[in-house]
Amino acid sequence: MRRQLLQFFGELTRIIVVSLLIVIPIRFFVMQPFFVKGSSMEPNFSDRQYLLVDEITYRFREPHRGDVIVFKYPKDPKQYYIKRVIGLPGERVVVQNNQVTIYDEDHPNGFSLTESGYLADGELTGGDTDMTLANDLFFVMGDNREASYDSRRWGPLPEDLIIGRALVRVFPIDKAMAIEAPQYNY
Repeated sequence: MRRQLLQFFGELTRIIVVSLLIVIPIRFFVMQPFFVKGSSMEPNFSDRQYLLVDEITYRFREPHRGDVIVFKYPKDPKQYYIKRVIGLPGERVVVQNNQVTIYDEDHPNGFSLTESGYLADGELTGGDTDMTLANDLFFVMGDNREASYDSRRWGPLPEDLIIGRALVRVFPIDKAMAIEAPQYNY
């Protein structure tokens, strides 16, 4: 009986060690969970929704416009935020008269960002911002523009503070889905 008990605990220990050797690297280097806090991304992401964040993709490419990302808040890196990428490195972002205009090499006269695919009907993009982004900076905003504390208020987001992109909404189950960036026409 004692021998069987020792064999059981030995096997249990091996299972736990192997599981940890698999789970820990995935958790710290591939994907991590994230709970949405607050209303800044409504109606697309609500308080207490559970997401999985892809930590791999941005090791091979930069974030794209429209990606929903999780990052460390620049003024307090202990806090994590979720926002949408609006402006890319090297671009000039102008928020004025409830419109976002992007200026870049391909569009020196600028183009108005059409955001109807993820903003609620009638959602206004308040603020008066004119910012040119350095090569490692991004401009991010929440989808609930009235309730979002974002680049319009605290400035650009350094690339090294980005954790990853929101990949999948897991909970609540009835809203589970892969998270896709919108396609912009410009």
